[in-house]
Amino acid sequence: MTSSGRSSYSLREITERFGGEVAGDHSVKVSRVATLETAAAGDIAFLTNERYLAQLKVTRADAVIVGEAARGATRLPRIVCANPYAYFAKVSALFNPERTLRPGIHSSAVVDPGATVARDAEIGPFAVIARNARIGAGCLIGPGSCVGEGATIGAGTRLQANVTIYHGCVIGERALLHSGVVIGADGFGFAQEAGSWIKIPQTGKVIIGDDVEIGANTTVDRGTLDDTVIEEGVKLDNQIQVAHNVRIGAHTVIAAFAGIAGSARIGKRCRLGGGCGIAGHITIADDIVVSPFTLVGKSIAEQGTYTGIYAFEPHSEWRQNAAHLRHLSEMAKRIRALEQKSKQPKRSKP
Repeated sequence: MTSSGRSSYSLREITERFGGEVAGDHSVKVSRVATLETAAAGDIAFLTNERYLAQLKVTRADAVIVGEAARGATRLPRIVCANPYAYFAKVSALFNPERTLRPGIHSSAVVDPGATVARDAEIGPFAVIARNARIGAGCLIGPGSCVGEGATIGAGTRLQANVTIYHGCVIGERALLHSGVVIGADGFGFAQEAGSWIKIPQTGKVIIGDDVEIGANTTVDRGTLDDTVIEEGVKLDNQIQVAHNVRIGAHTVIAAFAGIAGSARIGKRCRLGGGCGIAGHITIADDIVVSPFTLVGKSIAEQGTYTGIYAFEPHSEWRQNAAHLRHLSEMAKRIRALEQKSKQPKRSKP
């Protein structure tokens, strides 16, 4: 039996839910999604890349999900669709739905009398809901999570264990925040005076839109004066730092270990690779792709893919090239001087 409570679904039932076309026996039933390599009887596998056509020919799956180009690549019963990877995600969610909520407040949780908690929300063990916080319908507040004073959690949002939402922050509907996420800690703001540092109060908040997912141990700082904003549909991986007053456009995805400095503006539908760094006070336009480990030090206005990775090489060679890099400015001046000299007319001999 699948975790959805049903033993299996036929290909006909699946396409009635998600579209696509069945080629072959539509009555075949499947109960699990698997890779082509590991699939067994009762499984449905998926093909998203031609590199795996050899595995398609030998897979033991009972059915497969393929694109139009691979319609004739197998005799197995198959669902033909425009985007096999997205279709796989939908079928996997069908077989593995989120657990049903258990409405109510655990006896060990602490809920301030001034807080508002929807009747069908679930408040887990040792969770804390502060004064004037609002927990929407169908929310899950996981064990040990803390929702600060005046914070708002939208309907259907789930906070896994040990999530911290600071005071005044706003989380939209149907968001998913994984364990260790911190929303609304102070931004890194200090003014220097006489060799010491004066803390700048961070009086903004964090506003997160609907359908946002934030990975484990990712942190989003509150704004200094204005708010830090993450728009709807954004997906953030684990262990990302989003600094104060950053704005991330709708449906942008950012992979693990990325660091986004204060007041950066990232457009809609961007894709930022793991470990990349975004400098503060710059703007990245919509639909930009940034390769992993790239440092973006200035604004990007034109669509495209941007890469700044220095390829690895044997250490002795790297040291030599690094030494040359330190003299690039001097070398550029010498080249310009030689170019200017070469453009000067040659004097004829007397």
